[in-house]
Amino acid sequence: METFIVEVLIAALSSYLLGKWIMGYFRAAGIVGEDVHKEGRPVLPTSGGIPVFLGFYFAVMAYAFLRTYIFREQAEMVDTLAGVLAILFITVVGFLDDINAAEGKRIGLKQWQKPLLTLPAAIPLMALNLGTSQVAIPFIGSVELGMLYPLVLVPIGFVGASNMVNLLAGLNGLESGMAVTYLTSLSIYTYYHSSLAAKVLSFGALGAVAGFFLLNRYPARFLPGDSLTYFLGATLAAIAIIGNVEKFVLVLSVPFFVEFALKARGRFREPTVGYVRDGKIYRKGGIYSLPHIFMNGKHSEKGVVRRVWAVSALFSLLAWLA
Repeated sequence: METFIVEVLIAALSSYLLGKWIMGYFRAAGIVGEDVHKEGRPVLPTSGGIPVFLGFYFAVMAYAFLRTYIFREQAEMVDTLAGVLAILFITVVGFLDDINAAEGKRIGLKQWQKPLLTLPAAIPLMALNLGTSQVAIPFIGSVELGMLYPLVLVPIGFVGASNMVNLLAGLNGLESGMAVTYLTSLSIYTYYHSSLAAKVLSFGALGAVAGFFLLNRYPARFLPGDSLTYFLGATLAAIAIIGNVEKFVLVLSVPFFVEFALKARGRFREPTVGYVRDGKIYRKGGIYSLPHIFMNGKHSEKGVVRRVWAVSALFSLLAWLA
């Protein structure tokens, strides 16, 4: 466990320090977004997934160095590096979404482009046939999927996870705070029940997101952007596949399934954001997002976010019972 604690610390410190430097660079480069729930809608640097990935990368490479040169053991390092490569690809797609602008206004990628561009991220895991084709499905049991698993379910899982996590965003600390919650649960679970590669990816991602959270918590200084949500979705998918913990990840991801259903109810046209009056947040119409449930004029932005964190924490605990 001590080695993984060191990995978390390296990731957190790297992510935080790089984030403080990169946020100034991004602001100067015009990679910014509006903090819509603040008076005057201040413009902040965005695309926090970049320092998060870098922190994650440095931590995983530090762990690989220790395994190779200190412990003289390279077991599962190929699996780990395949996961890192897949996560890198999707993070870059998220960054492209963040910087796609016209006339100074961010327009992002088109809806049809997002799943198409995230699909190739699954290639490293498909090419190496990582994961186990015998999958434990909640309430059903163990199912043998054969070649359907690496060639069909793996790419579907990557596309679905990255785009699904991307739906639940838009408030200070929402995405990063939720990630700290469910990655903590997932890291502990993989430590006791999964492969070495899954542990390395889990603890590295946890530390990196925790470091960024210090910059993204209310009142945010750095916005996450799609690069972070894509990073998180790809991380969940990679850990689930490489570590054969699909059932655990499915249960802790229930808030994202709920978000998808609510967004589908609004035909994916209703944003998560609301409007602020007297320090409280109100939704603009019906309930088309999980945070909308708490945007009833009784809670501040911080209060809404904490309640969504609580929902995430609940399912992160329930995953242990699945």
